[in-house]
Amino acid sequence: MTVTDEINTKLTEAFGPSRLRVVDESDLHAGHAGNTGGGESHFRVEISAPAFAGMSRIARHRAVHAALGADLVGRIHALALHIEG
Repeated sequence: MTVTDEINTKLTEAFGPSRLRVVDESDLHAGHAGNTGGGESHFRVEISAPAFAGMSRIARHRAVHAALGADLVGRIHALALHIEG
C-alpha cells in the first residue's frame, strides 16, 4: 500500500469526509531536504468533514495527525493540511 493510500484509508475511517484529496507533491521538492528521490515524502491533504466543525485550526491539525498515527507521520517529511468543518 502506498503512503497516499494509507493516508486516504486512515482519514476516511476516522472522519468519513465529504471531501478528501491527497496529493503526493514529492516531485515538486526534488533536491530539497527530506526528499530522497523515491517520492512519498511531501503531501498536501485537503479534507472536509462535519467532525471538524467548531474546532480550532490547531485542534483540526492535531486530530488529523492523531488519526494518521505517529508511525505514518514519522515517514512523511512534509504534510500540508487544508481542513474544513
